[in-house]
Amino acid sequence: MVSCAKPVHENTVWSSSAIDETACVYYRRLNNQVLSNVKYAEIVSVLLRDFLTSTICRLRDASVPSPRLNAELLLMFTINCDRAYLHAHPERELTKEEVNGYNDALAERVRGVPTQYITGHQEFWGMDFVVSPAVLIPRPETEHLIETVLAYVGRAPLRLRSGQASPAKTLRIVDVGTGSGCIAIALAKELPNAEIHATDISASALEVAHANAARHQLENRIKFRHTDLLQGFESDSFDFVVSNPPYVGESEEDEVQMEVRKFEPRNAVFAGPTGLEVIERLIPQAQAALKPGAWLIIEISGTIAEEVKSLLSGWADVQIANDLQGIPRVVSARKPR
Repeated sequence: MVSCAKPVHENTVWSSSAIDETACVYYRRLNNQVLSNVKYAEIVSVLLRDFLTSTICRLRDASVPSPRLNAELLLMFTINCDRAYLHAHPERELTKEEVNGYNDALAERVRGVPTQYITGHQEFWGMDFVVSPAVLIPRPETEHLIETVLAYVGRAPLRLRSGQASPAKTLRIVDVGTGSGCIAIALAKELPNAEIHATDISASALEVAHANAARHQLENRIKFRHTDLLQGFESDSFDFVVSNPPYVGESEEDEVQMEVRKFEPRNAVFAGPTGLEVIERLIPQAQAALKPGAWLIIEISGTIAEEVKSLLSGWADVQIANDLQGIPRVVSARKPR
């Protein structure tokens, strides 16, 4: 990371206020001028503030969601700095290599490639995760799975608690369809005495998950297994089965964002025609793998919430929790004793 040296004079600090259309006219012209110069020597100078602002306009014109956020993230990635540095050094001149690298990243984003795949990183549960097109990009709503597990364990997250003793019982938890490993790794961090397992049918996804566990020094805490759902595990052996499975139906494909349909792994997004196909297989396998009285916790969508609830008939304490947008997001159920 570039360290934040003494900022420029306060009267010249770049403002992050909204950019109006009049400003965009000027900055579009600036962006086109930079792009049209094959040789950097033809450009007198390119200031961070001006090029960032022109990029926001460029992304807005291309209908890229959250243009400011994307422009800042890609520039932070290109020049290896944090957001505070961007705002403290608006008059920093960009080098030829930085301009070219930034434009390459922007071209990919305009093409629809998610920013996370361009930078190779995504934050989840306050931790930085490596991501690639082999894995689903971790999303904030999946953190509700972690919160639900911790609530049933009877513990607040590490970031919220202090001085609590660890439970005497060693919990056994399995994350089914681990992908990047974000769920298993977050649980390993929060529950240092738990035994964590993680499965995925994709060998490429498991490579990413292994790398993330190593980055967070948790590779010895998580047992990864290349398998389909819960195949190969003993019966009555887990306290929690946790999963963010594919749950989008192919009939909903037109409603899914283009960048998700085109770039994220299809088998991690779409379950089949109805969206229930993977969950229908997971529930009986979880019932076999869980101890009596143990919990199954699954991420779902509002589209399939009632159908999933019906699939859990015969289970105890079936509950559906909404995310922050009021959409049904997590279903939990206890295996009868």
